[in-house]
Amino acid sequence: MTHVIALGRGARWQQRIDTLPPLAWLALHAAALWPHWRWAAARVADGSDDPLGLAALAALLFFVAAGASRMRAAPRAGWLLTALGLSVAATAAGFAAPPLIGALLAALALACSLQAFMPAGHALVPFAGLAVLALPLLSSMQFYAGYPLRVLTAEVSAWLLQLAGMEALRAGSAMQVNGLWVIVDAPCSGVQMVWMAYFCAFAVAAFDGLRDGVLLRRLPAVGALVLAGNVLRNTVLVALEAQGEAVALIDNQWVHQGVGLAVLGLVCAGTARVIHGGRHAER
Repeated sequence: MTHVIALGRGARWQQRIDTLPPLAWLALHAAALWPHWRWAAARVADGSDDPLGLAALAALLFFVAAGASRMRAAPRAGWLLTALGLSVAATAAGFAAPPLIGALLAALALACSLQAFMPAGHALVPFAGLAVLALPLLSSMQFYAGYPLRVLTAEVSAWLLQLAGMEALRAGSAMQVNGLWVIVDAPCSGVQMVWMAYFCAFAVAAFDGLRDGVLLRRLPAVGALVLAGNVLRNTVLVALEAQGEAVALIDNQWVHQGVGLAVLGLVCAGTARVIHGGRHAER
């Protein structure tokens, strides 16, 4: 009799587990990866990185909640196995790799876990992209990619200023324009513009329900837009500063920020147009 009662209780617990909604399974998976989220939160809280990732996290949660009604009751095994493999890799990376590597693997694991519950044909790249952008990436991007981006920006800006009839040359990440030395510093590398542009790209793609293949074909154009925008911003600011009477003007942070925001707006609008246009061009 005791054995029968135990079997009955086990069956009830099994039934309760089987009837858990997909969002509950995703929450449990996220909780299992909590060491990575704790590291990410600490990195933002202590000022080591910009809090821009919170915007990507909010967008990701919004799109997941919006798609909850379409989630499958029975997840696809292939994606679950991929999520499990990435989770194991993320845990192992916590002992043998920089924390950001483990967090990246954990973010991709959650994206694959989400994909397991979504209907067939659902796009993965926008959600995986938002999950990655939710991590504290900017300081690492600045450290590894900031200097090459500054050199490239300075070189192209020098060419454009030469075409405009100004004496311009690049030396490292600095420029000499009309005899005046101007440093292309870290904020002018365009790393934040890269983040914002790809955030717009993934958010628009998720909103449109854009297929992965179409999005991946459009993303290189986003990179080109970012490069063009950063070169435009740097060229305008350097050209102003190279004019002797405009040095005081360009030192005004409101002018510097205004030019930067205007170009950022153009890049984000162009990104949204490219990604949204791809939806109608290739269905």
